[in-house]
Amino acid sequence: MQHSHPIQDLAPALPVPVSPGGVPLESDENALGTLLVDLSPQLQYADGQLVLTDRRLLARQPGADASPAAWTSWQLDEPAAGRLQLRHSDHGGVGTLALHNDRGRLAFWRFTLAQNVYALRLVNLFEMQQARRLVAGSTSEDHSSNDDPALCPSCKAPLPPDSEDCPVCSREVQAVPSTWVLLRLWRFARPYRKQLAAGFALTLASTAATLVPPYLAIPLMDDILIPFQNGQQIDPMHVALYLGGLLLAAVLAWGLGWARTYLLALVSERIGADLRTATFEHLLQLSLDYFGGKRTGDLMARIGSETDRICVFLSLHALDFATDVLMIVMTAVILFSINPWLAVVTLLPLPFIGWMIHTVRDRLRTGFEKIDRVWSEVTNVLADTIPGIRVVKAFAQEGREAQRFKAANQSNLQVNDRLNKTWSLFTPTVSLLTEIGLLVVWAFGIWQVSKHEITVGVLTAFIAYIGRFYGRLDSMSRIVSVTQKAAAGAKRIFDILDHVSNVPEPATPVPLAQPQGGIELAGIGFRYGNRSVIRGLQLEIRPGEMIGLVGHSGSGKSTLVNLICRFYDVTDGAIKVDGIDIRRYGVADYRRHIGLVLQEPFLFFGTIAENIAYGQPKASRSDIVAAARAAHAHEFILRLPQGYDSLVGERGQGLSGGERQRISIARALLIDPRILILDEATSSVDTETEKEIQNALDNLVQGRTTIAIAHRLSTLRKADRLVVMDRGQIVEVGPHDELMARRGAYWRLHEAQARQAATDGWVAHSGPIEVPPSATAAGASSHSELPA
Repeated sequence: MQHSHPIQDLAPALPVPVSPGGVPLESDENALGTLLVDLSPQLQYADGQLVLTDRRLLARQPGADASPAAWTSWQLDEPAAGRLQLRHSDHGGVGTLALHNDRGRLAFWRFTLAQNVYALRLVNLFEMQQARRLVAGSTSEDHSSNDDPALCPSCKAPLPPDSEDCPVCSREVQAVPSTWVLLRLWRFARPYRKQLAAGFALTLASTAATLVPPYLAIPLMDDILIPFQNGQQIDPMHVALYLGGLLLAAVLAWGLGWARTYLLALVSERIGADLRTATFEHLLQLSLDYFGGKRTGDLMARIGSETDRICVFLSLHALDFATDVLMIVMTAVILFSINPWLAVVTLLPLPFIGWMIHTVRDRLRTGFEKIDRVWSEVTNVLADTIPGIRVVKAFAQEGREAQRFKAANQSNLQVNDRLNKTWSLFTPTVSLLTEIGLLVVWAFGIWQVSKHEITVGVLTAFIAYIGRFYGRLDSMSRIVSVTQKAAAGAKRIFDILDHVSNVPEPATPVPLAQPQGGIELAGIGFRYGNRSVIRGLQLEIRPGEMIGLVGHSGSGKSTLVNLICRFYDVTDGAIKVDGIDIRRYGVADYRRHIGLVLQEPFLFFGTIAENIAYGQPKASRSDIVAAARAAHAHEFILRLPQGYDSLVGERGQGLSGGERQRISIARALLIDPRILILDEATSSVDTETEKEIQNALDNLVQGRTTIAIAHRLSTLRKADRLVVMDRGQIVEVGPHDELMARRGAYWRLHEAQARQAATDGWVAHSGPIEVPPSATAAGASSHSELPA
């Protein structure tokens, strides 16, 4: 999904400034933005260019020269051909921009996805310019209005004169949520179909019971009250019979209504709970690639507020809707059985109300999805700010974060205001139509009574039934809003449930009971989009061997570790453990044998013991203590107020960085992994803490296949082999002494950091190290193999 920005923010962000000398611009023509297209129509690399001005779109095809004759242009306001549209798409790592008018496609250009973000921005600029020209053309024809065109509150693009929908922001709606998406909830309702059937039967019975009193009003009026006015005596037995029937119907309707509401509320709560659980479980199965493109606040809002909204709809409004439909159908049948002509008059407002519901429904549905997206921005600000409150306060940015929240909240307010304007007009209009319908029935009924075609009792019963009939119509019209809210929420939930993980489970997984820990990288490659990160890696790691990964930042070390953990799947080649492709193992079964110690350890809110036992929830207290002792964490844990039962706070904020790291090491020790990954495990602690962590790591690596990403000497001093990486490839492999003797890439890294250490005033230790980015200037010859 692309995001819209103000035009003043977009133009400077485009890749290359327009050069008037190279682009055939007219003297009073202003260039707004440009895009380099780097693929020919035959998908060969070649340079071309698109330029958007305030009146034209100009293009130079890839491979053409830069002369003015090589440029083609299209006027933005060409009435004969219809309004121009610039459409974006991408497939298989290739992006496409196509220019269309009412007659069809005029031209197209292809580019690699490295230019994709700039292409999206150019499309936004193009649509903004089209919207401005549309508004300008409309205002020039209407001389009676001198008001400035309204601007979209989100992207500041002009709004069309006959619409409140921004032509730029509306592109974000990839698929309009349909009310039919609610039918997909049946998969969660199916286990409760017996209870739902019972609830429907109770609804039918309770609705029928509520229709009895108006029918009993006919004999009460015609046989009791009107004869009494004419001088006849009232029969107490008849009165008691009719009043008893009214009381019985009321009590029966109450009892059936209570049973129905309670039963269906229980079912809807369970459907909502199952929906939340299924969504969260599916979310946990998705790859890291999915989470990289999502905001935490948005996902929390989907699983939390969206499922709550659906649950409320199912427990209250869906039940009301079913009751309303039954009431309307059954009332219509009774009305026609009493007097067909009066019934026809009663139904006159129905087509108008149906037309209004159909007209407003689409606006409400789209509007509520916009509200959901805007509200997720509010929760995103909260999800960013609250966990990072220490950074906010450290940099005195409270005012800035408050302004971010205020802006997101204001955007939410504006979207709600636009929707409320539609809704506030719709509901009173329906009420007005029902009141007019009631007046028509009164007039027609009085005329029929005057002609002696119906009795007063019949008219009284009709008026009572009509009150129920129109009341249910009004209720159904109000449910439209809630239904569209639920449809928008269901769509956002199923967006998660429909997403397929990039790390799939094998159809027939190979069991992995006691792995030896041998790892083979068989010509593996990996790509992020169109960018190659790992290329042709070939390496064999023996069981129990310790490998150190060194290289500049961005050389592919962390990516390689992520691939071995199977957070991502390789795009080329295979990673084998004990001779079997890891994609043939069950994901959870494979990862259960991997211990991971990160540079920034993550601790959950809970006790020390719970965090150590996270990988083995059923571990005994003695096993937890033994793991803490081996991780050199036992002593500082005992100094805490409640020892192992002390709460660590959210993300371990109650502990120091070194203490969190040792808890992380104890957590890895407790699961007794065969493969151990150390990702910069000591890079963010002081020297004294590093010694304690290194002692813990010495216990951790014994007898395990270990892959350590290096930052300091102490991490890799006992590595069996060092693997030097650069630009996603292995350039050297060997022990520290052997690599130093070669005086190659590793030697240059070592010497560069040694000189940097001397410059900084501290003595470099002897042994394998990783050069920091600041030290990459040492040795011009090193740039050929390991550029910074």
